[in-house]
Amino acid sequence: LRVLNEVFGYDRFRGAQAEIIEQVMTGGDALVLMPTGGGKSLCYQVPAIVTPGLGVVVSPLIALMQDQVDALRLLGVRAAFLNSSLDAQAAGEVIRSMTTGDLDLLYVAPERLVSGGFLAQLDRIHAGHGIALFAIDEAHCVSQWGHDFRPEYLGLSVLAERFPDVPRLALTATADQITRAEIRDRLALGAAPEFISSFDRPNIRYTVVEKLTARDQLMGFLAGDSPETSLIGTSGIVYCSSRKKVDQTAAWLAGQGITALAYHAGLDASARRATQDRFQREEGVVVVATIAFGMGIDKPDVRFVAHLDLPKSIEAYYQETGRAGRDGDPAHAWMAYGLADVVLQRSWIDSSDAPPEIRRVESAKLDALLGYCEAATCRRVVLLDYFGERTEPCGNCDTCLVPPVLWDGTVEAQKFLSGVIRTGQRFGAGHVIDLLVGRSTERMTALEHDQLPTFGVGADLDQQAWRGVARQLVAQGLLTVDSSAYGALRVTPAAQPVLRGELRLDLRRATPRPAGRAAGGRRRRGAGVQTAHADLAGADAGLFEGLRTERKSIADEQGVPAYVVFHDATLREIATRR
Repeated sequence: LRVLNEVFGYDRFRGAQAEIIEQVMTGGDALVLMPTGGGKSLCYQVPAIVTPGLGVVVSPLIALMQDQVDALRLLGVRAAFLNSSLDAQAAGEVIRSMTTGDLDLLYVAPERLVSGGFLAQLDRIHAGHGIALFAIDEAHCVSQWGHDFRPEYLGLSVLAERFPDVPRLALTATADQITRAEIRDRLALGAAPEFISSFDRPNIRYTVVEKLTARDQLMGFLAGDSPETSLIGTSGIVYCSSRKKVDQTAAWLAGQGITALAYHAGLDASARRATQDRFQREEGVVVVATIAFGMGIDKPDVRFVAHLDLPKSIEAYYQETGRAGRDGDPAHAWMAYGLADVVLQRSWIDSSDAPPEIRRVESAKLDALLGYCEAATCRRVVLLDYFGERTEPCGNCDTCLVPPVLWDGTVEAQKFLSGVIRTGQRFGAGHVIDLLVGRSTERMTALEHDQLPTFGVGADLDQQAWRGVARQLVAQGLLTVDSSAYGALRVTPAAQPVLRGELRLDLRRATPRPAGRAAGGRRRRGAGVQTAHADLAGADAGLFEGLRTERKSIADEQGVPAYVVFHDATLREIATRR
């Protein structure tokens, strides 16, 4: 408690932090699931400072190591990192400090930790001034079932064999039951207790829209309903599925006057690092990225995370959206998705070299994500239910704020399924929709599909409405996408009760939704998200901006991101209390 107060400035622990720290300081192992921004790092930082010996933190990301070490050093903690970004002289100084007992915490990449030379150095430290603990951050990377498997994590089982008396913490923000079981098995955690915090991030507003013109929809979301709810000028992340789309979207946003930077594995290391540095240190920067960006980015004031393409799973979606609003202020998780996304994801799974059992799990995870996207009930209820947590409707997602209209789509579903069957289950949604609305395209005529009984039977709905029907039939498992046949739709056995008229099918009707009203809802924290001082009166707001300017000067002088000095929430409180 003294270290928590004097070093980190808090007067009490949150949630299960105290129990986890007690478990570690009495020599026990633990598996810790705690949402992004929930305080995972304190669970190993505090015991590493209090307990004699070196605390070793395994992290897969250079950016995370540097940020955490910079912040700890400003607090007076003896911390360092050891990774490929250091030259030989700097690495040698770190190694000398760790072997002489001059460090409390050392951050190290998994591949370096399991190398023979480094393990030998740890042996000597263990026999000398001791090792306080091993903390394995982003522990879901050890699981082949997880969304971010990293082979180098598999070697970490050596820690249990080589240092059986040193407590080990495995920490992650995202892991379903099957992933938790594999973490426990691969890291030899045995019967170590699990500490699972709530997965709920009440300050994040979840919104999913049908993908039409994705970039224009994104711009509408950022612009909001009014200047008070605009997100333009705030920090955010936009995820895309391909490097080409990342580059194009970043250039397009820049053309709209937004400070947008591209980030993907095709860029050289120096360019990626420069983008990370600008995102960390400047305000109002938007990074457009593949999933290569974000894990371990410790930036608290990200106001939105947008997906222009479907993520791989609910775990990936939760992890990526969790990078928004870590400071507890209102934030947005916005996604546009369409049937083409489903076809692409199915194609990736089917063409994967992974064993059949892994492909089956990935397919089930995609089905769960589609269920979330097409939910007619509270999105937060669906999201948390996936992780085994129950909650009440939140009032802070699109389906709570503007409940979708359900309609009896049984007949329309029968028409669509019949269209798929009568065309031989060899075509994608576009051709089937053309058939139903009665479009006499050149292809339709050449195949003589304009002579089929189903030609034109769906002329009462437009193409967008039929796309919604197709997407929901896929999401509900009545249609499947055959990626080996260029995205052809096939009718599944589950569709037979609908075709026979034995089962009513309720579908969602496409409803225009407000793009950018402020987050808040059930546990509303603020009336706007466009400015950090939306809830301050005039004089206090002026002081707040002055404090932000001073903070930036201090941060520039220290060479650290501004939030390492103070979070906006702290500056607001100073401005209010003065």
